[in-house]
Order: sequence, then C-alpha cells, then structure tokens
Amino acid sequence: MQKQVVNQVARKAGVGLDGVDPLATPCNSYERGSSDVEQMPYETMLSRTGVALVTGATSGIGAAFARALADRGWDLVLVARDRERLGRMAVELESRGRAVELLPADLSDRANVERVAARLEDPARPVDMLVNNAGFGVHAPITSTDTAPHDRAIEVMGRVVLVLAGAAGRAMRERGHGAIVNVSSTAGFVTMGSYSAVKAFVTSLTEGLANELHGTGVTVTALCPGWVRTEFHVRAGIRSSSIPNFLWLDAERLVETSLRDVRRGRVISMPSFRYRLLIWFTRHLPRRTVRWISRRISSSRNDSRTH
Repeated sequence: MQKQVVNQVARKAGVGLDGVDPLATPCNSYERGSSDVEQMPYETMLSRTGVALVTGATSGIGAAFARALADRGWDLVLVARDRERLGRMAVELESRGRAVELLPADLSDRANVERVAARLEDPARPVDMLVNNAGFGVHAPITSTDTAPHDRAIEVMGRVVLVLAGAAGRAMRERGHGAIVNVSSTAGFVTMGSYSAVKAFVTSLTEGLANELHGTGVTVTALCPGWVRTEFHVRAGIRSSSIPNFLWLDAERLVETSLRDVRRGRVISMPSFRYRLLIWFTRHLPRRTVRWISRRISSSRNDSRTH
C-alpha cells in the first residue's frame, strides 16, 4: 500500500523514481536553489577533531554517527539507557584508538537530562559536537485515553532536544566553534500523529537555534531522514516489506552525507534525492492532499502490524 501511495504521488507529479541513486545528487537541501547554508567558508565545519557527545548512541543512526566520528579521529561521549550495550560500543570504538566516555542515562528522567546538560557545559571538558539522536516510534492514536506514549515522546524527542541543544549552544558560543545535529525526520513534513508533530517541532527548533547562533562559529543542523535500515522499525513493529525498497536508506551512507552537510553549514540535511523530491511536493501540494497521503501511509502501516 505504501509503495502504491508514493508511486501515485510521483506519477501525478510526472516524476519517475525507479533507478535513482538516493545519494547521487550533490545538492542536499530540501529545495534546490534554497539558501540553506550559513555564511561561512566552505568546509570549515568539522575541519578539526575533538569530542562529540551522541545520545541514543548504541544502535541505529546514533551508533552510525559514533562509528563515523571515531573513524574521523573524534573522541566520544556516549549516552544511552542500556549499560551493557554502551559497554560493547565503547570496546568497539576504543579498539579504533579513540577515547570513550560512557554516560548511562534514561532521558525520560529530567534529573538524567540535567546531568547530560551539565556535561555539555563543563568548561574543563569541552564538547565540540552534539548529536541529539535519542528517539523512538509513536503509534498510539491521539484520541487514546492513555497519553503516556505521547508524553514520553514530547519529553524525550522534544524537551530533551531543546535542553541539550541549548546547553551545547551556550557552551560552544563561548568558545566560538562547534556543531549541533538534531535528528529530526521527514515525518515532520506530513501529518502522521504525534510523532510527526514532535519532529516538526525539532526541525523548527533547529532553524530557530541556527538563527540565534548565526555568526558565532557554531552550526546547527536538522537531519531529516526517511526510512532507515535500523532496528528502529523492528522495535516499532513495522514490517520492512510494507515499505517500498527504494525508500529505504542505509544508516552509514546517511550519516556520511549528513556530516558533509554539517561541514558545509547546512541547517536542513535531507540526504536522499528521493526524499527531497517527495518533501518538495508535500511543501507545495494543498494541505488536504498532504493529509490524504498521510492517511494512506498510516493506514498501510497499521495493516502491516496486524499481519
């Protein structure tokens, strides 16, 4: 069903998606010709190595960021709930010659969030890059009497991003350099429940923070991926077969392109021509059409979890 919906949109737009390399295009903003690059010398961001703090660092996109940064010579501060998986990741990265600090934290607990924020602002141990990645899927209906899933999503993927990005921004601004990456989603451009709402908030927050820090030497980037081959969707109970093959992205290539966008000072990073194309249409289609597309995709995802 999802493949049919996407293909219908592409056909109506007169665009053929088959056979397109999702990372082939050199343009990585969500709209060709958009002025989405901060006014800085090209390739100055990430020109130095340092210390990167990554939340949700033991799996998926977070783990891909940790590995990619370690391979570039960065030392890591890893934040996640699972101490055992943190330990395994530390061993892997230390074997690559990097120093690794572990910061076990459940980011749904505000006391833990404050500990991480304090680490970001510690002047004796500066953090040069923050990757705000911790997150999870939300499939509870907005009309559910149990608002706990929505509360947790807003807390972990909304408020935590605000608190940690703010802490990193203050510290980095004082030093005159740094990079903040907030992992958002293309879901924020459509209307699929509270997850879309939270991710729309993250993207808008990122752009606002980029404005605040403009000219300070600190870049802020919202990474907006689509479906990425990680355990995220397995945990959410979504069968990979319900999603068209051409929409799947590889986490390692996604991160490589994202880091290139950070180097260039891009505020919005959407590392896939296919998604940039689809999101361009959602930004120009009537909102009622966007809602129709979102309903069809949501319906097929619900069907996939019942089989």
